[in-house]
Amino acid sequence: MLLLSGCADNKAASGSENNNTDISAAANKAEVKKIGIIGAMDVEVNSLKDAANIKKTTEIAAMEFCEGTLGQKDVVIVKCGMGKVNAGICSNTLINDFGCTKIINTGVAGSLDNQIDIGDFVISTDAVQHDFDVEAIGFKKGEIPYTGLYAFPADDTMREAAVKAVKEVSPDNHAFEGRVCSGDQFISTKEKKDKIISYFGGMCCEMEGAAIAQACYLNKTPFVVIRAISDKPDETEIVEYKDFEAEAAANSAKIVKYMVENL
Repeated sequence: MLLLSGCADNKAASGSENNNTDISAAANKAEVKKIGIIGAMDVEVNSLKDAANIKKTTEIAAMEFCEGTLGQKDVVIVKCGMGKVNAGICSNTLINDFGCTKIINTGVAGSLDNQIDIGDFVISTDAVQHDFDVEAIGFKKGEIPYTGLYAFPADDTMREAAVKAVKEVSPDNHAFEGRVCSGDQFISTKEKKDKIISYFGGMCCEMEGAAIAQACYLNKTPFVVIRAISDKPDETEIVEYKDFEAEAAANSAKIVKYMVENL
């Protein structure tokens, strides 16, 4: 009996020790806060990967998730590809597979507001899917059924940090805070832009931000969308997209780097 009692005590002590180890490991894991950075195209993430110290690359769903540090912060940088499905899968993977606690989406967008000049930045206050439409069964245009939402709000702290980063890193450009409108369409005509504006308002249109916003909302994860503007909605100024994207992506990368280092 004494032997059995001793075994039980040892087992209890061992279990307690293991529990303490598990708690300690969990605490250490909780302290590591990774920031996920998503761009749709190589040009939108390559400068960030060059600036980061990449330690490991993992392929999931045909996407390369590059883990490392940017400044002193742990980051995972990834090109998701164009479109909302890619962006949603990417966001969910960053959160649930890599433990990212904040998500930044960087890239280029078309303007919906004529006060915004080419090269300026839109920082999301919220994001909406302009091509989501189930009005025929009683929901508002853009509303995601049974959520009561059609616009998913960005995190205020991250939004403020993004605005500050634009002012510090790219003082010749302006930061505009407003709605990002996303859809699986490349919107390039005034007619299409006017239609989006009539339903949702908004400051810019692109193809990923709202899907990232919805995935982050469902996972209770803070996010912000940062977009460099490539045109004017009234078509008074037009730049060749391929000529613009490299410069805009480089500026965006500098802004995201500054923002990450100061979050």
